[in-house]
Amino acid sequence: MGNKYHYATVTEALKQLKEKGFDYDFNINKQEIIDNPDNFKIEYIYRYEGNSNPDDESSVYGIKSKSGQKGVYVAGFAANSFNGADKILIDLAIRDFN
Repeated sequence: MGNKYHYATVTEALKQLKEKGFDYDFNINKQEIIDNPDNFKIEYIYRYEGNSNPDDESSVYGIKSKSGQKGVYVAGFAANSFNGADKILIDLAIRDFN
């Protein structure tokens, strides 16, 4: 895994990643990650924690595919927001960290 950054807001993290060329929306296209997880590498992770409510926690991933496509994925940590792509990205982050 590349870099971990801390920004004041999720919006700021998305803005910075867009400036680095991460402009593809993997939230809309999450099936690509689910179908081919080995085609992706996490380049950046930003974790945002709300001040008072655990449901405000989220992570912004800067993801790069083997073909060079760069995009973002925003994952929330509310109990009802966890999906297949979220789990794969957590697994990728753990794999890349080791």
